[in-house]
Amino acid sequence: MKNRLIAWPDNIYAVDSGYARKGLAAVHLIVEAGRVAVVDTAHNRSLPRFLAALSELGLKPDAVDYIFLTHVHLDHAGGAGAYMARLPNAKLVVHPEGAFHMTDPSKLYASTRAVYGWLKTVYLYGRKLIPVPADRLIKPEDGQVFSLAGRPLQCLHTPGHARHHLCLWDERARACFTGDTFGIAYRVLYQDGVPFLIPATTPTQFDPERLKASIRRLLALEPEAMYLTHFSRVDDVGRLGEQLLRRIDDFVALAEAAPGTGTDRKVAIHDAIGRYLLAEAPTASRKALGPMLNIDMELNAQGLALWLERRVSAR
Repeated sequence: MKNRLIAWPDNIYAVDSGYARKGLAAVHLIVEAGRVAVVDTAHNRSLPRFLAALSELGLKPDAVDYIFLTHVHLDHAGGAGAYMARLPNAKLVVHPEGAFHMTDPSKLYASTRAVYGWLKTVYLYGRKLIPVPADRLIKPEDGQVFSLAGRPLQCLHTPGHARHHLCLWDERARACFTGDTFGIAYRVLYQDGVPFLIPATTPTQFDPERLKASIRRLLALEPEAMYLTHFSRVDDVGRLGEQLLRRIDDFVALAEAAPGTGTDRKVAIHDAIGRYLLAEAPTASRKALGPMLNIDMELNAQGLALWLERRVSAR
């Protein structure tokens, strides 16, 4: 295993978690006066990479004060129990609506298995998830501020991708750690250093209007950078934010126009957003787009289809 530690300004670091493939999910570290906060944990197998990164920075596991989970989808939270077992001073900070999944992750694991199947779930996440003791868990209020050796880190509830999503505002760095709220930006799809930002409309709680409101809330902070779990720092935040808001609207319009019901409609949505992204993508990225986004487009189509079903049933 080759560790890859990416150094950013303001003592922020990213570790490629090795989740599924290179450059898919980052584990972020914020370091202040020898103390550490972690944002997202990917899967159990990312722990050795994280510990190697700590060692590279001259730090020990007992230097970690907080692990912030943006939400409990397992590409963000699957390793949380394993991390907590190795980090004796850490508290796990997770949205109140997702916290119960960390103390008893059995239902979360079962629902993931239902989506991916047994073999893929075991490949990605192992045979089990490790529970986190309730007394090591913090359920933050919206706007609650945590101090990392005097460096304020603010939790903001940002529903839309999921009801239990939160983002972390680092005022000193003028940066947000956005989980999936600010979309995904795989680096292989960049052209001339410019990110190609894609909405994350995955099941089961996608809500376009709440997601757009959450994005606008982050943009109102006038951040200099966003740190995405998929994959790390992006700049030019204002332009990217407007691009992302437009693409959410476009995804919704494509879903509403998709024919059929049930599985037929989901397939139609999948094909429509695939064509849309291919047309939107930078020319140099189009060859890589299909293989890179197969899973994302499938999950995005599922999320859009479920949102449409909920909207119809609510009428």
